[in-house]
Amino acid sequence: SHRREGKQEYPDRVICTYSVMTSPKVSEVVVEPYNNVLGFSHLIDHTDQCYCLDNEALYHITTKTLNLKFPTTGDLNHIIAAVMAGVTTCFRFPGQLNADLRKLLVNMVPFPRLHFFVPGFVPLTARGSQAFRNVTVASLVQQMFDASTLMCACDPRKGKFLTAACIFRGRMSVRQVDEQIVNVKDKNSAYFVDWIPNNIKSAICDIPPRGMKMAATFIGNTSAINEVFTRILGQFSLMLKKKAFLHWYTSEGMELIELEDCEANMKDLIKEYDRYGHEVGGSEERDAGRKSKSKSGSPSTATTEE
Repeated sequence: SHRREGKQEYPDRVICTYSVMTSPKVSEVVVEPYNNVLGFSHLIDHTDQCYCLDNEALYHITTKTLNLKFPTTGDLNHIIAAVMAGVTTCFRFPGQLNADLRKLLVNMVPFPRLHFFVPGFVPLTARGSQAFRNVTVASLVQQMFDASTLMCACDPRKGKFLTAACIFRGRMSVRQVDEQIVNVKDKNSAYFVDWIPNNIKSAICDIPPRGMKMAATFIGNTSAINEVFTRILGQFSLMLKKKAFLHWYTSEGMELIELEDCEANMKDLIKEYDRYGHEVGGSEERDAGRKSKSKSGSPSTATTEE
């Protein structure tokens, strides 16, 4: 693949992808489960950062959050564009705290294979409309950790964050941002692994998106993404077991063992995320985590107002 060749030719370059995961809600191509897993196997081995954009979550955002009855591809792409613009903000504009691709890589990827990120953007607005609500730093942080604003169909409460990054845009102070980040971490410690200290990073760009006073982009490396991987792998395994539609691939020169290798590679990724996402120091820490979880509730209500 081009990714493999690029990695071999430029080993010191950071390879970053924005990869769309398919969903039956958006497309009706029956072989998509095969394409998903075949593609993911290359993403595991030949990329450094992968921003996972799940069509299922994008469809939910457009229909439920933005109240669009019949979302088009353009509506989905509008949300994806907001995330991509947010992630690359600090490369393009000056700011108080800047982040680049390599800095994100160092802070976000604790193990080479665990480089799949759940992105989010707030405040969410429909195409052609403007954000009229008054937005504060506290409300941005509160919304960022809400499952309804994440671009992957997974619940962050069903896993643990290994790392996270918050990229803010607009006029705000570093102190405001730091206070809210500390609040969300303290009130939701059960949703963060305890063996990586200071695992929420932040960056601030003074220039807001067009038509907004302030906005924020969220990047999470969480074991909850296994929900998405398990969904995709389940569809793949069902079809592979029956060898359904396999002739479209074997007729192009692929062999069954290649598909089985990709399946095994993805199963290993799920196990790794599961292992590191649930790894804690001991039984005392597990009990403390349970108590914290029962008190704090959803990460989406994890901040205090300014």
